Amino acid sequence: MNKTGYYGQWGGAFNPEVLYETFRELRAAFAAAQADPAFWQEYVALMSNYSCRPTPLTRADNLADHFGGARIFIKREDLNHTGAHKANNVMGQGLLVKRMGKKRVIAETGAGQHGVATATMAARFGLKCTIYMGEDDVARQRPNVFWMEKLGATVVPVTSGSRTLKDAMNEAYRDWVASMDDTHYLIGTVCGPHPFPAMVAWFQSIIGIEARKQILEQFGKLPARVFACVGGGSNAMGIFQGFLANPEVELIGVEAGGHGLASGQHAARLAGTDASPGVAQGYKTMFLQDDDGQMRDTHSVAAGLDYVGVSPILADLWEKKRVRFSAATDAEVMGALELTMKMEGIIPALESTHAFVQAFKEAPTMGKDEALIINMSGRGDKDIFTIAHAFNDPSWKAFITKKGREYAAE
Repeated sequence: MNKTGYYGQWGGAFNPEVLYETFRELRAAFAAAQADPAFWQEYVALMSNYSCRPTPLTRADNLADHFGGARIFIKREDLNHTGAHKANNVMGQGLLVKRMGKKRVIAETGAGQHGVATATMAARFGLKCTIYMGEDDVARQRPNVFWMEKLGATVVPVTSGSRTLKDAMNEAYRDWVASMDDTHYLIGTVCGPHPFPAMVAWFQSIIGIEARKQILEQFGKLPARVFACVGGGSNAMGIFQGFLANPEVELIGVEAGGHGLASGQHAARLAGTDASPGVAQGYKTMFLQDDDGQMRDTHSVAAGLDYVGVSPILADLWEKKRVRFSAATDAEVMGALELTMKMEGIIPALESTHAFVQAFKEAPTMGKDEALIINMSGRGDKDIFTIAHAFNDPSWKAFITKKGREYAAE
C-alpha cells in the first residue's frame, strides 16, 4: 500500500470535500496507534479478557475421514464475543474512537453481526450508536436486530435501492457528512476509502496471527490451503495475513454464487465474469455494475455476502494471483451446513459455510499429510429462520450425495 491507500490499481480515497478534515484526522490517529506498541498491547488485552481470544483451532476429524485426503481444521471465530470475527474490528476501532474523543458511532450492517458487535462496543465504552441496515436484511436477520436494540443502539431500516448492504452503507455516509464533528463511521469490512481497508485489516490480523501459531503447534507445519468466505473481505484478510508471506500456502476466497453464476443472481465479483472496475462508496475496486456504472442487484442466501464490491486489498491479491477465488451456490451452502452440523456438532453461519463448500470439494484431492484451514467467521444461530426456510427446498441435498472428487472433476 502506498500513502494514498492504493493496493496496485485498487483502493484510494474518493471523498467529498466536506469530509477532508475528518479523514485527515482519522488517518493521523490510525498512524499514531500503529506506531504505538502500547496500543496493540491494550487491544490484545481487551480481546483476551472481554472477547475470549485466542479462539480455538478445532480439528474436524469426522469431516476429514468422511472426505478423505487432507486433515481439516476450523478456526472458530464463532466463539468470539458476539458470535463472529466482527468484534475484532469494532473493539479496535472503539479504542481509536476514545483516543479521538468522539462520542457517537454509526455503522452499516448486512448479516447483523457487525451491527451487534458495534452496539456491544458502544455499550462497553459508553458511546451513542446508530446502525443502518437494509430493510430486507432487517427482516431476515431479526434476532440480531433485536439484540442491537436491546444493547441501546438505534437501528434504521434502509428502504432505498435493493434494501441490502450497499444501501445501508450509502445511508451511513449521509449521516456522517451531517455529524462528523462528534461521530465516527465504523466501517465493518476492508472496503471504503483509505484508511479503512488498512485499519480493518490490521485489527482482523489477530485471526491469522493466532491461526498460524495454532496450526504449527497442532500439526507441526503450515497448512497447504486456507479457505475463507468473502463478502467485503474482513474475515478473509484477517486469516490470510497469517500466511501471505508463505507462497506455498494457497489462499482461497469463496464468494456468494447465489442461484449460480449464469443466473445473474449472485454476488461473485472476482470468481465470476460479471464484475468490472469502478469507483463507488469512496474507493476503487471490482463492482457488479451495469454499463452505465449503476450498481446491480445482488443475491445470496447469506446477508453478509450480499454486496456489490470487494476489498481493494483482495482485488490486488487476486490480480497478482496470490489469492484464488471461487463461488458457492445457495444449494451447496445448505448441503455443507447440514453435513457440518451432523458430523461435527458445529453450526457455521451461512456466510462462513461458503468456505466449507469449497474446502469440502478440494479436501479429497489433497494428501493425507496435508492440512487445510477453514475460517469459520461466525455462528449460525443468527440464521435460524433463513435456514429453516431453505431446508424446505430439497435441492440442497444434492451436495451431500457427492464426494469432493466428483465436484473437482466437474
